[in-house]
Amino acid sequence: MSSSTKTIIPQHKGTKTLSRYPFIERLLRTNSAVPISIFLLLAAFLMIWGYLHTQIAWWVQSAVFLFGLLLFSLTEYIAHRYMFHMITDTKLKEKIQYAFHGVHHEFPKDTGRLAMPPIASVFIVLLLFLLFINTIGEYTFGFLPGFISGYSLYLTVHYVVHAYQPPNNFFKALWINHGIHHYKDHERAFGVSSPLWDYIFSTRPRKSKSHS
Repeated sequence: MSSSTKTIIPQHKGTKTLSRYPFIERLLRTNSAVPISIFLLLAAFLMIWGYLHTQIAWWVQSAVFLFGLLLFSLTEYIAHRYMFHMITDTKLKEKIQYAFHGVHHEFPKDTGRLAMPPIASVFIVLLLFLLFINTIGEYTFGFLPGFISGYSLYLTVHYVVHAYQPPNNFFKALWINHGIHHYKDHERAFGVSSPLWDYIFSTRPRKSKSHS
């Protein structure tokens, strides 16, 4: 089944205003370095707090951190595939999908829209903290840092692959993978920070003899 009913033609330059109010428009844009810094600092704070103020062994907290990191990569894949590329079979869904992700596909070089605005991100993390602290308790201080570190990794990779030419390091494979998603087949290569789940769920890019 198609993940979206509308094909968006990428524009290599320019941007799109989502709100007629300048103040709101500014809130909808951000430099990726801002949320990356916020969440890495928050992850470090939570890990240190956990080491100092809980009874969980450091190696257990570290293992939970890695589990949180892995789970974020799955969350990233699911959100990208099923929420950001939802089937737009109504006008409302079409507007929501465009505001959340379609505008990024139309203007992939607009670096101000590569990350969720920090206010929204912090609000979501606060909700996650309240959810986890009331369900998994002290393990939150390992799991949540891993989860938001995964988000920071995603933002870093996403910025690099959109803002720079293909680098001659491990980012190149991710750059090519995400380029295929944007410019060749938007129903494949949903993993940005890792191709792991594309392999598991059979949505990796199709093999091609041409490499345009």
